[in-house]
Amino acid sequence: MKVPSLALCIENTGLSGSCGFNYNCVYADTISWASAEKPVAMTVNPRVAFEQLFGDGTAPVGSLLDRIGAQIKQLEKNLGGVDTARLNLYLENVRSLEQRIEHTEKANATAVHREKPDAPLGVPDSWEAHVEIMFELQALALEAEITRVSAFKMSRDTNNRVFVKSGIREPFHTLSHHSERPALIDQFATVNRYHAGVVAAFLERLKNTPDGDGNLLDHSLVLYGSPMGDSNTHNHSRLPILLAGHANGALRGSLHRACAPGTPHANTLLTILRKLGVDAERFADSSGELDI
Repeated sequence: MKVPSLALCIENTGLSGSCGFNYNCVYADTISWASAEKPVAMTVNPRVAFEQLFGDGTAPVGSLLDRIGAQIKQLEKNLGGVDTARLNLYLENVRSLEQRIEHTEKANATAVHREKPDAPLGVPDSWEAHVEIMFELQALALEAEITRVSAFKMSRDTNNRVFVKSGIREPFHTLSHHSERPALIDQFATVNRYHAGVVAAFLERLKNTPDGDGNLLDHSLVLYGSPMGDSNTHNHSRLPILLAGHANGALRGSLHRACAPGTPHANTLLTILRKLGVDAERFADSSGELDI
């Protein structure tokens, strides 16, 4: 594999030192760690991620597919009709994504006003567009087995962005501190359902991608969740976690599990490791596996 693991995000704080609740600020910028003491920097710029996956380490000149045209033709000579069609579809998807990144860069270079003036040219101002590009990068990377592991931080808990397409006009972080007011709880739930729908589109993308004797979702395991059980009080207990995919038959699916109070979140992560064939004795403060 070209990339051992992929780490993507939508925004970086760039902060250092101590943040809320005396946590080191690094926890605001990454959910991926190489060890207990080594955080992995997450990539916010789609162009950087694209070159990481598909580049050759040199400064990009022209279209990626134009640069490797000769290799593509040589590869096609050894493929049958079905494989050639699949290769061409994959290359079309890569080119389409490259063009989308190029369009974003050109639009931002001439924009009079940007949501974040210091954001890289490759970063769309639209949260939805940014997330869609990052999800497509992950799908393409998994499909070609450029990597088998990907982490994606879709936002920060303290983000006060207004997600207009959710139909709610109140800022996200403000709603998360709803003071138990039913009207605000309903609005916060609507925003969270909207976010889950965006993830569902990624899962559908994986499901519609043929892979061996099934599809890419069959052979993957996707974790989507939150570090907050009750955002109003910053309660880290009873975390909502969704697991999707079948991990090549290791995950049954169509289950709902309400864990006993005090069950470590690390039990979920240990279970995932073992479902994926990693013979780990334990993970962090895990105390056992989940029955999934």
